Amino acid sequence: MEPRKRQQLEMQARVLKALAHPSRLGMVERLADGERCVCELQRVVGTDMSTVSKHLSVLKAAGIVRDQKRGLQVFYSLRFPCVFNFLSCVNELMSSAADEQRALCCARQPATSR
Repeated sequence: MEPRKRQQLEMQARVLKALAHPSRLGMVERLADGERCVCELQRVVGTDMSTVSKHLSVLKAAGIVRDQKRGLQVFYSLRFPCVFNFLSCVNELMSSAADEQRALCCARQPATSR
């Protein structure tokens, strides 16, 4: 694999790894509705401020969110709202897989007579 392609794949993997946590996904989902302060994101995650800050740091390092300090508060927003479109696509994939699994399960069950 050529170095440029390898670097691109590594960067994509970094973004996907940053998204690969339920708390971070919850924050991204909330940020899809618009800018939020850290205190609002803390309520979404339901954990201490230190943990929320670490999650936001991971998202920021991956280029998913940006921050802006206003007075004593820090506000976060999605740098690229299209990331939420990706998550919608993942939801469609999961729904389709669940439908296929149900169809397989139901097809295996013998018909019951009345």
